[in-house]
Amino acid sequence: MTPFTNLKAKGLPLGLENVDTDQILPARFLALKPEDGYADYCFRDLRFDADGSPLSVTPLNSKDYAGAMILIAGSNFGCGSSREGAVYALQHLGFRAVIAESFGDIFYQNALVNGLLPVQTGGETVGQILAHLRARPDACIHVDLEAQTVHVDGGVRFGFQIDPFKKHCLLNGVDEIGFTLGFLETIRRYEMTRDVSGGGRVG
Repeated sequence: MTPFTNLKAKGLPLGLENVDTDQILPARFLALKPEDGYADYCFRDLRFDADGSPLSVTPLNSKDYAGAMILIAGSNFGCGSSREGAVYALQHLGFRAVIAESFGDIFYQNALVNGLLPVQTGGETVGQILAHLRARPDACIHVDLEAQTVHVDGGVRFGFQIDPFKKHCLLNGVDEIGFTLGFLETIRRYEMTRDVSGGGRVG
């Protein structure tokens, strides 16, 4: 997992409420392997019409927001099913963070363990960011995970909350398994002191 420390990037003002995981990665693509890439299928029905032509009414296809790495959504982002592929799809499309008023609980946890930073803040703040990016598509957003702050160029600045353990994992680019493996030598030393026959400690 790539460590997440500081991110300075363009933001994409999606702003939709109740975007569920089936909108992020439609179920018909779940049979595909993540290693083959989900970028073409992320927000598929929001980006393309039935014959595959790009829709012009969405910021997801706007050249103004090309290369954006921070998605700005409305409330209850990532609701619906627990599919982990929704997180992969967002990452494959280039996003490293999502700012929203609230998230689906399972999506929020899936994001954290896979290196996608979900930033929750008040609805008024989200509205200010959306308005700012729509007026200034070139504005950058600075996300500082260590300080737990977000600053929009020429716009709002705010702090956010995150579980300390999840923060540690993101900063160091490890998941729960990787974190545990960091104690491998300690575990081995402990195992060497145990009597594997069940009779107590060795020596």
